[in-house]
Amino acid sequence: MIAAMDASTGSRTVHAACPHDCPDTCALQVTVQGGEVLRVAGAADHPTTHGALCTKVARYAERSCHPERVLQPLRRIGPKGAGRFEPVGWDDALDAIAARLRTIAARDPQAILPYSYAGTMGLVQGESMAARFFHRLGASLLDRTICSTAGGAALAATYGAKVGMHVEHFADSRLILIWGSNSIGSNLHFWSFAQAAKRAGAKLVCIDPRRTETADKCHEHVALLPGTDGALALALMHELIVHDRLDHDYLARHVAGWVGLRERALLWPPERAAAVCGIDAAQIRALAHDYGSIRPAAIRLNYGVQRAHGGCNTVRLIALLPCLVGAWRHRAGGMLLSSSGWFAPVRNDAALQRPDLLGARRPRTVNMVTIGDDLLREASADFGPRIEALVVYNSNPVAVAPDGRRVRAGFARDDLFTVVLEHFLTDTADHADYVLPATTQLEHLDVHTSYGHTYALINEPAIAPLGQARPNTQIFRDLAARMGFGEPCFGDDDETLARAALDPAAVDFDTLRRVGWVKLALPDAPFADGGFPTPDGRARADAPGLGLPDFVPNHESVQSAPALARRFPLAMISPPPRNFLNSTFVNVRSLRAIEGEPMLEIHADDAAPRGIADGTMVRVFNDRGSTACRARVGNRARTGVVNALGVWWRKLSPAGSNINELTSQRLTDVGGGPVFYDCLVQVEPAAAAAEPG
Repeated sequence: MIAAMDASTGSRTVHAACPHDCPDTCALQVTVQGGEVLRVAGAADHPTTHGALCTKVARYAERSCHPERVLQPLRRIGPKGAGRFEPVGWDDALDAIAARLRTIAARDPQAILPYSYAGTMGLVQGESMAARFFHRLGASLLDRTICSTAGGAALAATYGAKVGMHVEHFADSRLILIWGSNSIGSNLHFWSFAQAAKRAGAKLVCIDPRRTETADKCHEHVALLPGTDGALALALMHELIVHDRLDHDYLARHVAGWVGLRERALLWPPERAAAVCGIDAAQIRALAHDYGSIRPAAIRLNYGVQRAHGGCNTVRLIALLPCLVGAWRHRAGGMLLSSSGWFAPVRNDAALQRPDLLGARRPRTVNMVTIGDDLLREASADFGPRIEALVVYNSNPVAVAPDGRRVRAGFARDDLFTVVLEHFLTDTADHADYVLPATTQLEHLDVHTSYGHTYALINEPAIAPLGQARPNTQIFRDLAARMGFGEPCFGDDDETLARAALDPAAVDFDTLRRVGWVKLALPDAPFADGGFPTPDGRARADAPGLGLPDFVPNHESVQSAPALARRFPLAMISPPPRNFLNSTFVNVRSLRAIEGEPMLEIHADDAAPRGIADGTMVRVFNDRGSTACRARVGNRARTGVVNALGVWWRKLSPAGSNINELTSQRLTDVGGGPVFYDCLVQVEPAAAAAEPG
């Protein structure tokens, strides 16, 4: 457990892991003295963390020891949303919660819904004891789709699983396409490998509607319109085919459905794609030339490209590009979107989550993206019972879920019983009937896998829980006892859960505890000779049940919805600001001071006709709602697109709302994911604002 002990000072250093929804999954070293955290640092000897942390996690102790931490159970005494509570004892809170859940479950347990996501990525504090509790209860299941399901479905359809390159090997690439990723802000450790490649002579190309900090540091920026990445991928294929820059042997032996894909790609000359993407055909030709001639070539794809209507089709098309040129033959060639599939064979999710506790029951599944509509639905034959109780943990849906006005209306229902496990009084916690204080990463045990590298990590508790905070696991154990769940699995302690999380043949727990991490045993170039995790070992262009991928336009664009675009002519994307992670860290004062206030980036050509100068407070709106942001006029936004950096907490925003007031509850083509970047808006100076739309 203890990585080092300093006898002269009495301080100790423990192995830890960053818990946040980030591909880097950093290995941490937490130094503690006298029960207080002195320092949170990156582990210098971890091969991908190599001692560096982002600004956010370097201040993790500031978040854990924040003066506004919820450190005792709270019971609502004011109207929902007002954030007025009184302290209550753990026994009283748990007894009341269990009694209410028992009453609802006696009518229909499906009227109870868990709502959680990646507030922690840990296997223990995420979905272990919590999943056991809700499976035993027979509650509705939650389809956890809000981030990556469209891209995940695409990788499964194309490669057979969410697998890709080793992130370390980007350092040896000669061409890197950074596609839909502001790596400096959201994938810092990949960026260090990309920088190493750049110093060695590699060319870096950023493909992104926004001119990000990453684009500033690349040799080239392709500023395409949101949701048009699939058209660009098809045009690149067209050029590779026409100029015969293909690896015919790799295609013949290792790709199924190539003939049909070839015919489809030939329908997409650069001029056609350029008109869709809003870029020059010459730039497409030059990019295709580089991709077809520079070896090894690698793509670092991120999840922004799949947050539009055609998200799955787009990722499928991009994932096939390395197959066309045989990039997978090289360890520094291929693509990485997610590495989580490498961990799937070694994760014991069923043992942790115990779906067998459902027995013969088959509860309905509710998509977390549509929570706004679903909380407002009445009982029906199609939907099932009305949602009467909501238990939220590891998430802040009132801030992060789309179509925020509907989400708030659902959470404001007087007859909805809401329990929130939290560190702070977030926008969601303000709507709770009970808020239960949860531990942070510094206060509990956990085990982590990653979706950006191939190392499993351990997180040891560095300090005792502050105040009356309890781990998620303990809260659900306590609730299970009060619900009368007598199965022995509800007595498993956290170490038992942690030891059960991963297959010991692949990740020895004692080694994990001693070293802090264990690397999976995988080949350097996993698909050099095919061997994809599909039934026949080939990548699939023509996927069963899906057919060939194609360009699928946004629901909301000038081309697909011209009438709507006349009223709301600007496409909006909402990438994260550098110092927040989703809605986490927004309440850390030092980080919020850096960000200042909600910001909207707009190009001068779009700002001038609207009377918007740099620094103007503006109203951003569409038919779903409106919010206020400070305008930043410059080259970060391309013409026709505005970039709303968020997700800010509503209560910490000048308008009492955030950018998700404008996003929709529509779903992606495949995977049921959100379409945050498929959104048309209008912008005007706040002084000229009419009533909210």
